[in-house]
Amino acid sequence: MLLFKKNLSPQRIKELNSFCKNISIKFSNLSLLELAFTHRSCSQEGKVHKHENNERLEFLGDSVLGMATAAYLYEHLMDNPEGDLAKIKSTVVSEQSLAPIALKIGIDKMLILGKGEEMSGGRKKRAILADAVEAVIGAYYLDSGYKSAEKLVLSFMIPEIAAVLENKGTKDYKTMLQEAHQKKYKICPVYELVKESGPDHERVFWVSVHLKDATYGPEKGKSKKEAEQNVAQKAWNEIFGK
Repeated sequence: MLLFKKNLSPQRIKELNSFCKNISIKFSNLSLLELAFTHRSCSQEGKVHKHENNERLEFLGDSVLGMATAAYLYEHLMDNPEGDLAKIKSTVVSEQSLAPIALKIGIDKMLILGKGEEMSGGRKKRAILADAVEAVIGAYYLDSGYKSAEKLVLSFMIPEIAAVLENKGTKDYKTMLQEAHQKKYKICPVYELVKESGPDHERVFWVSVHLKDATYGPEKGKSKKEAEQNVAQKAWNEIFGK
């Protein structure tokens, strides 16, 4: 297998090794880790070759992340039905979970961004951070194999799984639904305020959500935000099971 190679400065090698030490991993080929931190905006601005960014590693890491997480859930939650496992997995591998992990382990400081992306605050954007976590996983898989990558994944995922199990009922269904729908169809859910009822001090809002060719709801709430959460939860449960 031909692996990516890049000349790295002594200072950058020191930074990459420090990052690895912080999360208890070791890379034989630090160029792969450097590639995992290289955002596509660098390619778009001509700073690197058009393929020298982390998108392909992100694609690979997403699969490793999903496999390792699914296997752990299957093996350790023996009493939970498939619907529960699917919901937990979707939550913990989401952008909502991965972005804080990226910040915790210092990925934001390691990113290599194009000038435009840097100026627009790309270092703190959840999508960029979450994608970089997946890219690091993909790079580590190529460098050290599945077992090592699985160990890294579980070091991130086990605390997230525990948090979901401890906080049932407090999940942000609107965010979860949006991320799952965008990943599959590349479009956002569309929420529609169907009607309002009641006096001004006790208004009730009824909202439906449109997902590609399907519509769910309407569901009610004391605010539009609450109604959107309720209809998102209804759609989520019907798609993924309660």
